[in-house]
Amino acid sequence: MQSGVKRQKVPPEPAGGGAPTVLRMILGRQLEQLRTRAGLSFDDAGAAIGVSHSTIRRMEAAKVGRLRLPDVEKLLRTYGVTDPHEVDTFLQSVQEANKRGWWHAYRDVMPDGLAAQLSLEQAALQIRAYEAQYVPALVQTQEYARALLTAEHPHAPAGTVERRVALAVRRQELLARPHPPRLWVVMDETALRRPVGGADVMRAQIDRLLEVGALPHVTLQIMPFSHGPHPAARAGTFHVFRFKARELPDIVSRDGLVGAVHLDKEDEVVAYREALDRLGAQAAPAGRTEEILTDLRKEL
Repeated sequence: MQSGVKRQKVPPEPAGGGAPTVLRMILGRQLEQLRTRAGLSFDDAGAAIGVSHSTIRRMEAAKVGRLRLPDVEKLLRTYGVTDPHEVDTFLQSVQEANKRGWWHAYRDVMPDGLAAQLSLEQAALQIRAYEAQYVPALVQTQEYARALLTAEHPHAPAGTVERRVALAVRRQELLARPHPPRLWVVMDETALRRPVGGADVMRAQIDRLLEVGALPHVTLQIMPFSHGPHPAARAGTFHVFRFKARELPDIVSRDGLVGAVHLDKEDEVVAYREALDRLGAQAAPAGRTEEILTDLRKEL
């Protein structure tokens, strides 16, 4: 069941952590395609399972926290999907989508929007990013993360900070799992010269970058001050996620003061992809990253 459906904003994670956003998006797009192929309207689909047309819209847009198995099964039959194996496979995916992500255990300390970000990371085949101010979250040391979180949340209890550090550490397991995503990051030199936690913390952080940068699935580049203005100078930190599932377009995640904004309209995604392409071409080559990091470490 492949889908060629219209672009949409990535929905926010429902309160309480919710299920994996990406899988809900895939299932929603598949349901939309099946309904369209069957020539049925939102009202027709809603009548089949006794709900309003707006509920069908929300199901297809992945804006419901859970998909009810009886509803989905009846929709599949209504849309002409009668093969038992195909129905069973779809319903198994629904059950998987209804499970909570591992990050649900940290819902008490998670900022708005982070659950959706974690879901995108977990499902991504490739993560490309520009980091304007700080070392990327996926490669921070515990000490760096702790110092940064303390600065960002000065009134948070110590226990809350430690829970957030634990979440950060768990998040980084992504890069060590079998078949990890391809990570390609361009860091502004600002991210490495901005002191976070003091000289010892920064030296350890650079050591961590040297270690991670040697991994075959990780590429780190640095945009030096000497280059001057560059294509992402006004954009701030952003990520572009690519997925194996053909139902999903590339998705852009752009950092904001009160959480990330996610975009998947084609013209918006193309603009960010092109900015990353130009950044990669203009930044120091990946082969020079070790030399640059070593020199920066000596200055500390």
